[in-house]
Amino acid sequence: MDKGELVPDSLTISMLQSEVEKHPGAKGFIFDGFPRTSAQAEALDVFLTSRNTSISGMLALEVEEEELIKRLLNRAKTSGRADDSDESIVRNRIAVYNRETAPVAEFYKNQNKYRGIYGIGSVEEISQRLCESIDTLKS
Repeated sequence: MDKGELVPDSLTISMLQSEVEKHPGAKGFIFDGFPRTSAQAEALDVFLTSRNTSISGMLALEVEEEELIKRLLNRAKTSGRADDSDESIVRNRIAVYNRETAPVAEFYKNQNKYRGIYGIGSVEEISQRLCESIDTLKS
């Protein structure tokens, strides 16, 4: 993680399953930042199917790469995250995303579950767009 690489799929999936199983009465979950690979998406589908449920949708903030870099470098100033303060690590994280996580969008597009959200604007504007998209998933 410190180099901007992903945690192994098996560990991530195991942790997620454990958390879901701790809340058997939950009416749903929001997985923030998961799945990050196609293998994780496939494993999540298998796991949820075994629980007689499925993903309602994938929401993805769509933001230009240079804006992401700017935001992460700025976040380093307030979060104390050393990995955000090193531009080479941030750029590697984006390269890993493009190589390993971007295909997850295709996985959910093929299931008609992908929702791209315009990620530019104030926190309130972006939050409103996310809430509106979540509301459409529930109906």
